[in-house]
Amino acid sequence: MAGNEKKRDPLFAAAVLKLSFRLGNNEKSPAFKLIYDGVLRDLGVEDEAVDRFLTENYEKVLKAARGKERGEP
Repeated sequence: MAGNEKKRDPLFAAAVLKLSFRLGNNEKSPAFKLIYDGVLRDLGVEDEAVDRFLTENYEKVLKAARGKERGEP
């Protein structure tokens, strides 16, 4: 890993995905279920853990879901 790369947090990634769909009012769509279930499986995390992480880190996740964590204004 390069010196300035951040270690990726699978709970953070799943929480950003979930909140992005929620903000778009698409959390009940078949596309969300298909994508989210695959992400949970691939990252090795459970939905309950994602919900806890989201509750505990809402502002940080919200910024990322809106694109603010990627250097956007």
